[in-house]
Parts: sequence; C-alpha cells; structure tokens
Amino acid sequence: MLELVIISTLNGVLYGMLLFLMASGLTLIFSMMGVLNFAHASFYMLGAFFGYQISKFTGFWVGLVVAPVVVGGIGALIERYGLRNVHRHGHVPELLFTFGLAYVIEEVVQMVWGKLPVDYRVPAVLDFPAFTVFGTNYPAYKLFMLVISVVIFIALLAVLTRTRVGLIIQAALTHPNMVAMLGHDVPKVFMLVFGVGTGLAAVAGVIAGPALVTQANMAGLLGPILFVVVVVGGLGSLTGAFAASLLIGLVQTFAISLDVSVASVLQAVGIDAAPSGGVLGDLWNVTIAQIGPIIPYLLLVLVLIARPTGLLGNREA
Repeated sequence: MLELVIISTLNGVLYGMLLFLMASGLTLIFSMMGVLNFAHASFYMLGAFFGYQISKFTGFWVGLVVAPVVVGGIGALIERYGLRNVHRHGHVPELLFTFGLAYVIEEVVQMVWGKLPVDYRVPAVLDFPAFTVFGTNYPAYKLFMLVISVVIFIALLAVLTRTRVGLIIQAALTHPNMVAMLGHDVPKVFMLVFGVGTGLAAVAGVIAGPALVTQANMAGLLGPILFVVVVVGGLGSLTGAFAASLLIGLVQTFAISLDVSVASVLQAVGIDAAPSGGVLGDLWNVTIAQIGPIIPYLLLVLVLIARPTGLLGNREA
C-alpha cells in the first residue's frame, strides 16, 4: 500500500506538472486574446516530433533547447500573420482558425513522420533506475522530467512577478490601451506571449516524447484534458492552472491505480445501495481504474455547476 502511495504520488505530480507546462501557455494566451487556442496541444505534438528529429542528428540535449525555440517561433509567426488578422473579426473566427490549424498540423505531421509511433528514446545518460521502492524501480528520466517542469514553473513565475518584462506582459494582458499609451508595442507583446506559450507546450512535448508514445494523434489524446485543466483552474488564472494541473494529475493517477469496485468504495464510506443485477448492477461493479479517465470530466461538470469561474478564475467559462 505504501508503495502504491509513493509511486502514484510521484507519477501524479509528474503528470500534473506536464499538464501545467501546456496549460500555462494556454492560460496566458487566453488572458491575452480572450480565445481558447484549440491548436495548443498540436504545438505540444510538434515539440515532440521536432525533438525526435533533431535528436537523431545532434542528440537529445540539443533537441531539448532547439525544438521549443523553433516551435515558439512558428507560434509567434502564426500569431503575427494569422490570429492578428483574424482577431478583428471576433472570437468565433479565432476559434475556427485555431480549430482548423490543429487539423492542418496533424495532417502535416502524418505526411512527414507517418501515422505510426516514432522511435523517440530516453537519452542513455538518464536510462537507469533512480531508486527502488519495495522492489519497484523508478526511472531517472521521470525524475528529470519532474525537475525540468518544476524549474520552468519557478522561472515563469519569477519572470512574470519579478521582472520588468513580466510586469509589462501582465499589464498588457489586462490594460493593453494603458500600456500602449506608455509607449510599449502591445501587438509585439502579444506575439511574444503567444510564442512563449507555444514554446512551453513544445518543452512538454520534447521531455514527454521519450517517456510516452510519440505519434501523430498525441495532440488529440491530450487536448481535451488540457481544456479541463484550464476551465477547472479558472480561465485566465495561472495559479488556478497550476492547482488544477496537480489536482487532476494526482486524482487521475491514483484512480487508475485502484483496482477496486465502485460498490466496495461506497460501502467503505457507509453507502450500501447497489442495484441487484442488470445493467445498473454491472455498472455498479466497475472498478475505479475503469472510470479513472472520465473522473476529470466529472470534476469539470461539478466545478462548472458550483463555481462557473473555476477554482481561482474571475471569468465564467
């Protein structure tokens, strides 16, 4: 039991921090433009594939640095020559633009790398067990992923709250006209934020690619849960995205590791009203692990009912 708690906690925090790397960029972009970027998970996928391609020639470490810069540059160009022109027509064209962009990126990835998973491997220097818990080896690469995620979170928080650039960005997000009157180029600030946001998603893709499956549908697999994080945390709230990422990461990780039925869990808390036989009886006896993937979406529904602005947000979803 202690082994389950330790391993699930580590995996849950790791998964949550990876979600935050992507949700932070998406949150900044929403705060900036007031639009949910449906193509955000596609930049995560691009990060993974660019990291894989670069690592084939120069190694993993160069790919870790270069791939996010390249993807961030692509994101900045898309904002400058795409979203900026669409923005004047309202939010619906923006949503349609990003929705179409997601499909374009997926098709391009399939044409270049194919539909099958690519052989993106953990770097040899980190391919060993970091420690052993009750006979279970925990990979050093997963600890590396966790450290990178935490370092980026601290750096992002420090830049936004402790530097002049961060103050300008925050002011531009909430009071763009005032920032423009002070002589700052607000459109350039927006382009910078969009590029950094997509670059953060790419970082998550580069470090998650070797540990997870790098394939052309990985954006579609992760995209829905990413929007759950942003809405549960609160639209436009960076601290809310952080809290929701850790919450969902831990809840989902623990859920899929529990091979006990829903009925037994309810009975343990004093509820014993299981239906006898039939479809309802079968549903009552499903395991927590089986319903684990839908728990974040149930949480989303409950949060929207109880608090439409999210946990720490100030805008209604």
